[in-house]
Amino acid sequence: MQRNDIKIIYKHVKNASLKVKPNLEVLLTVPVDMTNKEIDYILKKREDWINKHLEFFSDNQVVEKKLISGEDFVYLGKHYRLKVIESNNERVKLNHSYFEVYVENKGDYDKKTKLIDEWYKEKAKKHFQKAIDKYQSIVNIDINRIRIRKMKTRWGSCNPSKSYINLNLELIKKPKVAIEYVIFHELTHLIHHNHGKNFYNYLSLHMPDWKKRKEKLY
Repeated sequence: MQRNDIKIIYKHVKNASLKVKPNLEVLLTVPVDMTNKEIDYILKKREDWINKHLEFFSDNQVVEKKLISGEDFVYLGKHYRLKVIESNNERVKLNHSYFEVYVENKGDYDKKTKLIDEWYKEKAKKHFQKAIDKYQSIVNIDINRIRIRKMKTRWGSCNPSKSYINLNLELIKKPKVAIEYVIFHELTHLIHHNHGKNFYNYLSLHMPDWKKRKEKLY
């Protein structure tokens, strides 16, 4: 990656921070007195990290589906072929390798969208709660609210002071082990609020394979 492909922002900050946005823009925020040599060192050191995130966002660019038979849908890490079926009993179900959408009017895009979104949300609530129940017993801290919503740049977030957990609806498309990783990651923040040494020691103690699980998100 060339330096001119990266937007460098000089600010009155103590440390440099690097961010890759879903639109494939790379931002490097640095202290106002940082030298070009120091900037080049950071970019070289983080080159693999940058490329990994660029590849992820590139592969997951949101392409509006037409919701016609033959399109690809993902659920728990597995791919299914969409099959739209005319029926008065409107619903969504998996049938072997097919993601079947039963709808009264096969051309009703809004209705198909609603049925699919509701199906994903229902499945997300079930699988996310199952993972939460599994790992909440480890952290042993009550959760006041769990919210599932679409998020652009994060798989999850945590507000330790309020014991709120937010989870990305898109996470339901990832393998179960990856879902468990994200949920335990956020639950760990209820104990260790930042990504310091204690945070990763705790994560590694109770989920030794967390790095392999994390890789399945990309």
